[in-house]
Amino acid sequence: MYKREPFEALEAHLPKKQATVVTGMRRVGKTTAIKFLLEKVPHHNKIYLDLERIEYRHLFNQPSYSDIERGLTQLGIDFSKPAVIALDEIQLVRNIPSVIKTLYDTYGVKFLVSGSSSFYLKNHFSESLAGRKKIFELWPLDFREFLVFRDVWQPQIEKERSKYFLRTFYDLYGDLYEEYIRFGGFPEVVLSDSVQDRQDFLADIVNAYIELDIKLLSDFEVSDSLYKLILLLAGRAGSKVDYSKLSNIAGINRHKVKDYLSLLEYTYFVRMVSPLSKGIDKELTIQPKMYFSDTGILNTLQKGLSSGHIFENAVANQLSQLGKLNYFEKSRSWEIDFILDEKIAFEVKETPTPQHLNALKYNAQALGLKEPHLIGRYPGASGFSDFLWGGNVF
Repeated sequence: MYKREPFEALEAHLPKKQATVVTGMRRVGKTTAIKFLLEKVPHHNKIYLDLERIEYRHLFNQPSYSDIERGLTQLGIDFSKPAVIALDEIQLVRNIPSVIKTLYDTYGVKFLVSGSSSFYLKNHFSESLAGRKKIFELWPLDFREFLVFRDVWQPQIEKERSKYFLRTFYDLYGDLYEEYIRFGGFPEVVLSDSVQDRQDFLADIVNAYIELDIKLLSDFEVSDSLYKLILLLAGRAGSKVDYSKLSNIAGINRHKVKDYLSLLEYTYFVRMVSPLSKGIDKELTIQPKMYFSDTGILNTLQKGLSSGHIFENAVANQLSQLGKLNYFEKSRSWEIDFILDEKIAFEVKETPTPQHLNALKYNAQALGLKEPHLIGRYPGASGFSDFLWGGNVF
C-alpha cells in the first residue's frame, strides 16, 4: 500500500475522540485511507464494515438502536471497552449520523467513516454530529504522489519543490508529468500498465459517478440533459461560468443549471475558483471559473480541448492543494490566472517568455502582490528559465 500525503493528518487525528470522516470523489482512495487508519489502532476491539454490502446496510437501517448494538456485538465489538468502528460508504445509509451520534455519546466509540460526497456529509452531518467529527477531503493524487505511486520518487526530488526551471529535472520527469496531465491522478489509473486500461478505468469512473452518485445523492433525474451539460462544461474548462449562456445552449432552465453545477461541485467532480475581491458583495456578483477535479476525466469527456486549457486545469488542481485559490480579472490587460492565499500571483503559459513574466510582475504590483511566478509546461523560449515548471508545483 502506498502512503498518501493526507495520511499523516489522518493518523494524527486517530487518537482523538471525534469521528474521523474521509470524503472525496469515488475511487480516490477513501477505503484505503480508512483501512490504513484501522491498522494503526493498537487493540483488537475494532471492525471494518463496507456498507455496500446489503447485510450491513440492513443492520444500520433497523429502527431499534438496541438491535443495532446487539448486531455489532455479534460481529465482535465489546462496548464495555474502547472500540473503533470503521464504516465505508456511509452515504448508502441515510440515518447513519443518528446511529453514530448515539454510539458516540453512549459508549465513546471512535468512528472512522468514509463517504463519497460533501453534498451528503455537509447536509446530513452538520447538525446531528456537530462537534463530534472532523472532515478530511481526499482528492486525486498530486504530482508528488503520482511519482510515489509510479515508484520513481527519490528524496532529492523534494529539493526542487517550487524551484525555477532546471533542465536536468525536466529531462528526468517531463514525460511523467505529461502522463499525469493526460490521465490524471486516480490511484488505479496511475497504477494501470496500459493506455487502454487507463482509458477504461476513467470511462468507468465517469459512468459510475453519473449512474450511482448522482442518483443516490440528489433528487435530480439523471437524464441526457445532465450529461449534455457535463460535456458542455468540459469544453469550457477554465472559463468563467455564464449560467444564462449554458442554459441557452443546453436547453436547461437557468436555475436548474445552477443546481446541477452546485451538485457537481459538492460531489468533487468540478472545482470553482472565485475572483479575488476585497468586498464580499462584489465577489458574489462576479462569475467564478470552473475546472474539473481531474484532467484524466476532462480528457475523457472532451477530446478536442486545447492543450493550454488542459494544462491550466492541471495547474489549478495542483495549486488548490496548497491553499485557497482565486483569480483576478478587471480587463483583458489586467488579469492574473491564479492568486494563492491572496498573496502569490501565478500566470500559466505553456511556453513562458520574459514578456509574460514582465506583464505578470506589472499586474501583480498593481494589485499589491509582491510574489509573482510564471508556471510553464515546456522549456522557455530562447533558454528563458525564470519560471516554475508544472512538475515542480507540488
